[in-house]
Amino acid sequence: MGKKIGLAGGFSARYGTVTRRQYVEIVTGLRGKHECPRCMFRTVKRWSVGVWHCRKCGYKFAGGAYTPRTKLG
Repeated sequence: MGKKIGLAGGFSARYGTVTRRQYVEIVTGLRGKHECPRCMFRTVKRWSVGVWHCRKCGYKFAGGAYTPRTKLG
């Protein structure tokens, strides 16, 4: 059985600790399910950069590149 590695495990010792940590933070937020602003179910996934889609009600909306809601709104 192989050794368990995290999301940034493919980078090995390259790119520095801070960059690898930032990468893991962004990717975990990106891959997780988010709440739909219309039906309030946690079924929103990213379609493309800045475009988010609810799998339940079909609502499509613009958001951030990595999260549906940005700090600015």
